[in-house]
Amino acid sequence: MSERRGLAADCANCFGLCCVALPFAKSADFAVDKEAGEPCRNLLADFRCGIHADLRQQGFQGCTVFDCFGAGQKVSQGTFGGRDWRRGPDVARQMFRVFPVMRQLHELLYYLDQALALPSAEPVHEDLRGALDDVARLTDAGPAELADVDVPAVREKVNVLLLRVSELVRASVPGRKRNHRGADLIGAKLKGADLRGADLRGAYLIAADLRGADLRAADLIGADLRDADLRGADLTGSVFVTRSQLDSARGDAATRTPGALGRPAHW
Repeated sequence: MSERRGLAADCANCFGLCCVALPFAKSADFAVDKEAGEPCRNLLADFRCGIHADLRQQGFQGCTVFDCFGAGQKVSQGTFGGRDWRRGPDVARQMFRVFPVMRQLHELLYYLDQALALPSAEPVHEDLRGALDDVARLTDAGPAELADVDVPAVREKVNVLLLRVSELVRASVPGRKRNHRGADLIGAKLKGADLRGADLRGAYLIAADLRGADLRAADLIGADLRDADLRGADLTGSVFVTRSQLDSARGDAATRTPGALGRPAHW
């Protein structure tokens, strides 16, 4: 469904915006520092990445887990009609301002789209469709209007619906559910833990041991799964999971992932 709505990245139709518009700092995720608006040293003249096949090996793991949710091609081919940022400073400045906004709007569209596919969210499907249409209209605006979008306000409005969806999905799990919203679970020992229907929104699960954990119907929106060990874990029916979250974690052939997200190649 995300592909149909243009919510999957199509790098061939993007002008390498994530490689230019966004900053990154030298760390375990990036081998060098880069300022916003400065092209990455690995970006080629045709907007392709010169080390795409070896990003992890050359210290650019952060690039492999980034997802623009289709914002790159929307800005490149839609908002700017195929004009690339190399054609002039005015286009570049506008494009680099708009891209982060579009990326956040497309992320919201992704979550709304995912929520509409959930039968248990049927009581709020009408409201979800209305919100999706409203956000989609914003993404069709011109550069100046897009740059002025109050993203926090839009996100707050959508989040009310996503919270309701989360409640409806997790209510299907009997008994008391764990509430770890925003919790610091960095390096936590959760091997085999029963986390069915848990609220893990925004939880810090960096390097957590989740081997064999039961995460069915858990809410994982915004959870940080970097280097989390998901080997043998069951994420069936987990909601608001993104491919970038899975890409940042470790898993194996026994890990059960939600929906059509599939299994990252490096697992």
